[in-house]
Amino acid sequence: MTTTEKITTVTLGAAGPTVGVQGFGAMGISEFYGDTDESAARDTLEATVEAGVTLIDTADAYGRGANETFLAPFVAAHRDSITLATKFGIERSDDPAYRGIRNEADYIKRAVEGSLRRLGVDVIDLYYMHRHNPAVPFAESIGAMAGLVAEGKIKHLGLSEVTGAELREAHSVHPITALQSEWSLFSRDVETSAVAAAAELDVALVPYSPLGRGFLTGSFTQAKTDLRGADIRLTQPRFNGDNAERNAALLEPVRTVAAAHGATAGQIALAWVQQRAQVHGLTVVPIPGTRKRARLLENSAATRITLTPGELALLEPIAGQVSGDRYPDMSSTAAARE
Repeated sequence: MTTTEKITTVTLGAAGPTVGVQGFGAMGISEFYGDTDESAARDTLEATVEAGVTLIDTADAYGRGANETFLAPFVAAHRDSITLATKFGIERSDDPAYRGIRNEADYIKRAVEGSLRRLGVDVIDLYYMHRHNPAVPFAESIGAMAGLVAEGKIKHLGLSEVTGAELREAHSVHPITALQSEWSLFSRDVETSAVAAAAELDVALVPYSPLGRGFLTGSFTQAKTDLRGADIRLTQPRFNGDNAERNAALLEPVRTVAAAHGATAGQIALAWVQQRAQVHGLTVVPIPGTRKRARLLENSAATRITLTPGELALLEPIAGQVSGDRYPDMSSTAAARE
């Protein structure tokens, strides 16, 4: 099921921007999932415009700024029709293994200037704290972000991978427009507390990795044999060894539902996220990433699939049977602080 018909729109949060009901995660263009054909990636970006996918998501950590720089020409060409989201908070260095979590006010002020420069814009539509460092009070970090709103450098605030209690605390300092967390048939940690808080506060949820980093498409079963190059999934527990084999077996209900709709497994996984959000009374804008035009159009077509109650029931048990953690180190995720 693929189409170039534009997707419908929703408003992010209580007073956020109006965006397509599915967004685009640009991370994989620069690193983490192997080599990129830059020409194909630029063509894929143009396809977002055709499909009505208007929320474009990046971060200063992706490629250590290279992702923002890559997006700049596309942003300049389509600035009036896209909502630009980027993030701060994950500090990178020359050591590829290093990941620092920085939320101090001075760091945030430096980070936003770097993102504005690399993206070639005067204002960022949605600015996320990529990860939360509990050692830095929200009064300091959210206060600094609110100051950037007052200065006209950002329009709306977002958080990523926070608990429900943390979302409420941050929202009490300044309204939060969107929460970005992993949410899929394979990853439902966010439902522990953050989903309820987001619904209560009218904060939109922006699920990253709604396709389970590609696993829910059924395209591979073993990271060590099916993946190549500098692919981050080679290090992730769910994609390796016995975990991968057990998880691959969980996809059979997804394939069954896909066949009934003449759709792909990935489209069913995306449709599930949309309908799961409705159960909780949430506005949701998943941000699947891809470097292929055909896959972008396939993903956007998933917004027109409606799953039956019986199909939803068939898919419901999957997450509870998944083997392995999302990351080899879960310490910086909300799940570790629940």
